[in-house]
Amino acid sequence: MNSYSVQLSKVTQEFNLTVIHASSDFDKVQIMVEEVSRPGLPMSGFFDHFEPLRLQVIGNVEYDYICTLSQERRLSMYDKLFSYKIPALIFARNIEPGEDCLAMAKKHDVTILTCVEATTYLVSSLITYLKNALAPRMSRHGVLVEVYGEGLLLMGESGIGKSEAAAELLKRGHRLIADDAVEIRKVADSSLIGRSPELIRNYIEIRGIGVINVAKLFGMAAIKDETAINLVVNIVPWSNEQVFDRLGLEDQYMDMLGVKIPAITIPVKPGRNLAIILEIAAMNNRQKKMGYNAAVEFTEQINRHFDEHNGQHF
Repeated sequence: MNSYSVQLSKVTQEFNLTVIHASSDFDKVQIMVEEVSRPGLPMSGFFDHFEPLRLQVIGNVEYDYICTLSQERRLSMYDKLFSYKIPALIFARNIEPGEDCLAMAKKHDVTILTCVEATTYLVSSLITYLKNALAPRMSRHGVLVEVYGEGLLLMGESGIGKSEAAAELLKRGHRLIADDAVEIRKVADSSLIGRSPELIRNYIEIRGIGVINVAKLFGMAAIKDETAINLVVNIVPWSNEQVFDRLGLEDQYMDMLGVKIPAITIPVKPGRNLAIILEIAAMNNRQKKMGYNAAVEFTEQINRHFDEHNGQHF
């Protein structure tokens, strides 16, 4: 079970659900699992493996089955279903719950909701929404930008030039997601989504100038609410004593929330155009995902040259 939760009232508002009957604790009910169920088997009496923490959705199939039951059987079915104290029962396609359902809902103090959407669409949309709302998360100091469709998380010590590089990328037509603080959510086993805290969203701080509103200065096309994190860029001061990767053969990764994200280290010093380097890094990372690695191709070419001339590998 996830350690995060989302309020039932927020889900109701998000999906424009109509409240037919609200439980006494409606504003306090928390959804803690991302799965959503259609309780066909439980309504027939099979409650083995029933998960009471899930939202339950009734569509045409379930409702047609309910209509075949006698009033006594319907009352008994709803009585047992609501005895598990489910978060809410949602009727899709504008289906009317019926008096038997409302009577048992009031008895067990369970919320009844309705909506106009098709059942399959509602279930899939709820799962997608809850998967994002309940995803494991963390915060990191850094700047998140989208360059050529690749999400780059710029990390490094304060004052290294992350925000200045982001500003130059904005001038080149790329987009800012977050500056200074990045909220990271794990939405799948191999996927991380980053966004900005709402309080500082669309703002960026440039030392010597101050805080600017990116949307108003560069236009709405320069911002985005969230993006996948495809590459972590560690920006470090240039050092003649430190050896940096010259070929790019060694794959580096950073583990965040159990997901390994490709990572590179870029040394900076006066005169280096960090924005251009980041653009190249984004395009190179995309090429690698598509199966092409220039460093490997170059090394194989050098090895073939020495094989032909010296019989030795580079």
